[in-house]
Amino acid sequence: MVSAMRPRMLRTSLATLTAGLAAAGCLVAAGPAAAAHDGPPRHACSPAVSLTVYSDALDKTTYDGTYVGNLSALAPDRRGALAALSDRSSLFRLDARTLKPREVIPLADENGAALDAEGLVVDRDGTYLVSSETEPSVRRYSHTGELLGRLPVPDDLRTAPEGRARTNGSFEGLTLLPGGRTLLASMEYPLDGDPADLVRFQTWQRTRHGDFRLGAQYTYRTDPGLGVSEVTATPDGRLLVLERGFTAGVGNTVRLHLADRPGRGTALPKRLLADLVDCPALGATAEQPQPSPLLDNFEGMAVTGRSGGRTDVLVVSDDNQNDVQTTRFLRLRVRA
Repeated sequence: MVSAMRPRMLRTSLATLTAGLAAAGCLVAAGPAAAAHDGPPRHACSPAVSLTVYSDALDKTTYDGTYVGNLSALAPDRRGALAALSDRSSLFRLDARTLKPREVIPLADENGAALDAEGLVVDRDGTYLVSSETEPSVRRYSHTGELLGRLPVPDDLRTAPEGRARTNGSFEGLTLLPGGRTLLASMEYPLDGDPADLVRFQTWQRTRHGDFRLGAQYTYRTDPGLGVSEVTATPDGRLLVLERGFTAGVGNTVRLHLADRPGRGTALPKRLLADLVDCPALGATAEQPQPSPLLDNFEGMAVTGRSGGRTDVLVVSDDNQNDVQTTRFLRLRVRA
């Protein structure tokens, strides 16, 4: 979560929402993939990434009395749904085509307190794995939000003074690698004493009983001044890594990288796929200074499919329930 500017009253214009949902219906409709000899794809952000559409359909809306915003993570759910996690301790189940909320599930810790929920995985049995950067922690919840258990966390990754992690800078991303045996959480910022551009990725390995034990730890180098806001496994086990930063009076920097599959050494090399400032704005507007009006505080990401040699990726911004930020979805097509 990135700090907000100033508070905003909720806007619930039915006309705006209806128009936004109509646009969101295009989010899942994949266009034809460009062949290698066809040149850059339509709406190209880079040779490897194109923007299909954006949607502000859920911006400043409510569902069943709950604010639909502060979205920090996405994950494909069962029965054609999309799970969207709010860092204010709510989990929404959205229609994968229209993005319209179907259900909201409150989450809490062992004492009934709210989470600073940042990462989300829907496990193969339909339960939810949720990371919180408060301690940090990874907890398992039933499909109705009942707390089922908690995974072990290395001491050095705990928030100071218990460990070396900074407050509001620990487990920001969470993903399950193909095959379902390896769970990975990404730290947002470096540990105290680590280089300024080095963050840790922690893994857990599934046991034969179905629970997770601590696994290997990896290092990842960020671009200067940026932190890791999300990590998502590709179908072949490599990692899409979203790096993000904010400069007051300038706006957001958001870059999409591809990192090697964990397991080949402790360091994870990466290559840049796209800087989202280079994506076409497609008519998007911004309520605060931005290098591109398309940009916002992008924090959640999920792989939603693959076709024509390209991977479909959905990205969402965390609006911090703030007047000058937007809950915005982007649909990207990635060739990596």
